Amino acid sequence: MTDTSEDWRSLLARWSQEWADAQDGDPQDRDEEPLRTRRLGFPPAPEERIRELEERLGHRLPPSYRTFLAVSDGWRHAGGFVWVLAGTGRARWHEDAAGLSEYFPGELRDDSTPGDELLAGMWGRALQLDVESDAVYVLLDPGDVDEAGEWAVYTWAPWYGDMPRRYGSFRTFMEAMYREFHRLRAGAPERGGPVFDNATTRALDASVTAARLDALGGRYERAAEALAEAVAFGRPRATGLHDQLRRLRGETYLVSFRGLAADPVYAAEIVPVLAKEHARMHRDGGLTAHALPGASDAVRVGADEILRQIREGTYRYTAEGPFGRAVEEARELARWGDTDAAWHTLRAALPDWRPLSSEHLAPLGVLADPLLGPLITPDRGRELLATPRAGQPGDTPPPTADLDPPGLAWLADETPGTSRTSYRFVLVEGVAPADLPSRIAAAGEPTDLYAPTTPQSAPTRFRAADHVPPWADTALAAVGRAGPGWSFAFEARSHWNVDERRFVSPGLAASRDTRTVTVWSGPPRDHRPGFFHLSVAENGEERYGVTARGTTAEHRGPVPESLRLPPDGPDEHGRYERRVLEALATEFGVRLPRFALTRGRLHTLRTRPWNRAPGPGESYVTVRLVPHRP
Repeated sequence: MTDTSEDWRSLLARWSQEWADAQDGDPQDRDEEPLRTRRLGFPPAPEERIRELEERLGHRLPPSYRTFLAVSDGWRHAGGFVWVLAGTGRARWHEDAAGLSEYFPGELRDDSTPGDELLAGMWGRALQLDVESDAVYVLLDPGDVDEAGEWAVYTWAPWYGDMPRRYGSFRTFMEAMYREFHRLRAGAPERGGPVFDNATTRALDASVTAARLDALGGRYERAAEALAEAVAFGRPRATGLHDQLRRLRGETYLVSFRGLAADPVYAAEIVPVLAKEHARMHRDGGLTAHALPGASDAVRVGADEILRQIREGTYRYTAEGPFGRAVEEARELARWGDTDAAWHTLRAALPDWRPLSSEHLAPLGVLADPLLGPLITPDRGRELLATPRAGQPGDTPPPTADLDPPGLAWLADETPGTSRTSYRFVLVEGVAPADLPSRIAAAGEPTDLYAPTTPQSAPTRFRAADHVPPWADTALAAVGRAGPGWSFAFEARSHWNVDERRFVSPGLAASRDTRTVTVWSGPPRDHRPGFFHLSVAENGEERYGVTARGTTAEHRGPVPESLRLPPDGPDEHGRYERRVLEALATEFGVRLPRFALTRGRLHTLRTRPWNRAPGPGESYVTVRLVPHRP
């Protein structure tokens, strides 16, 4: 940041000329002189007058305000809402004249931040610079000083609707007001005002055009910097482009895409992203006029349909050409849990992606796809943006790390649902996930899988069903691929009431003409020891198994040494559980997809009971929970 007299002269002269050129109609009384002279400032303050002000205040003024006064002793039209800014003769202590210290930040507490403490004292010690304004206070704070001796500037108005705004120095404040002037004037043609065209706007518009090519070439950080500057000046194309970069980096706050959603050319790509955020924030209601200003009836009707699909989880992102084919391939991988492979497929096809038109920077709509959207983490969004697209030259970035750890051992550390919950699963060899219902589903259940859903929205509240006995312990299990040639059915819960006397592995029935692996683990709970069951079945019979409770265990059949319980039994840290999971992964070449089970969407089914019916004379107490079909 520069702050010499020449720097001030250059900024203030440019500001004055652009302001004068932008005026239209009859000026107000206070504008007659600046229009005539084409100067928003005043004659410079002599050094003697600046020193007199410092003596009156008992402070040496901060460097940028002091240098400003030596160029212009005050200012008119600082932004759109401060009409006269004080020079040496009208600057005065504020002394909390408006009583705002009562409200901002309010009463200090033990956990108040240093910023709260600064703000609390600012109202009583600050120098007030606003002379005429639209109820805007401009306060220069001698208690908030940086290493260069600059005082922070705070502004506030009743219509802000939020906390006071802070600027690091008077120079920073004035530069922000210059940008505010540009933003307000940039929208004048839309309101019937004059076209706002000058050297500054032309240079900014040229930077937007260059930023678009930078973004398509993978140089998104440079593009984002240029676009952010253009957005601050209100350039019309900048926000739509910049918001695309922001959203792919994981930002959602005030992302509107500036009219692109209302444009029929881009609506199919942009509306789903807005609809997804709307559905996340609001349970009902359509996309508001604020989200689609100026949209045609056709776009609005299409938006309502997209919002319905988003809420029901049936929206599908599509694209043309090779990238579109990669989208379909990636979706098929993702719905069975192969989310890393799905991302690799999308990433490899990114160079083949083509924009809808000149305001389109990336396949943004994929973020709204219920299966593919969760794959685009902020890191992957940045990787996407760093990949050259649309035929633009550029360097391919190194890939981000995969999200899924290999094997099964991660279950010993973190289980889907909550930290260290119970979990149970069945792995079936040689059977596709879509065919698992015929092997493992409860009697009376449909022969197809439930639609993909998230762990959070999967049915967790249940109703009675006629075909489910009240004693039956069925699992609502997520389904997918568990590695080459294997499928899984997995359920996690915070607790289970395990009764080993009535336990029946659903893997037995599922193992006809193949092999299955069944695991059930529950950590210690309420002074009860942990529980761990492992069994391997083939052709309807258990080949071997281990059932451990605390430090005791039962071994059945020829259990491999790597899976046997150590002499001192399982320990409270789960080392035995981890060792068994690692051995299973090595022995059978299996894995479970952590990302899909915790953050993705997977098909589900309700398994056959994990227990047998009560025998003669046996009683039971249970609460049966039966899932709604999605």
